[in-house]
Amino acid sequence: MQFCDECGSLMHTEGETWLCRSCENEEPRDSQAEAAMATQDGQRDNGAPAVADATQDSSETMQEPCPAAECEGDRAYYEMMPKPGGSYEVRLFTCVECGRKWRES
Repeated sequence: MQFCDECGSLMHTEGETWLCRSCENEEPRDSQAEAAMATQDGQRDNGAPAVADATQDSSETMQEPCPAAECEGDRAYYEMMPKPGGSYEVRLFTCVECGRKWRES
């Protein structure tokens, strides 16, 4: 993959050049740089990411009202999970009473 230095769009190959379809910038292709690029064939697929279960290995609860209209629970198990590709965490809750799962908004 090559991104345009002018506008940041994804460039496409046409013959011996990289062409930006957004701003029409052209750059010569470099076979050594292209050989170093990661391709889909060279990537690993580790399957679907694990789904967090805030009740697993957790005995800690906190006061957090359940969002389910039919549930009057006011305590929930919680777990902090890193957000995929992000630089912060998200808190996942599971209601102690009904088992409903939600995340902190």
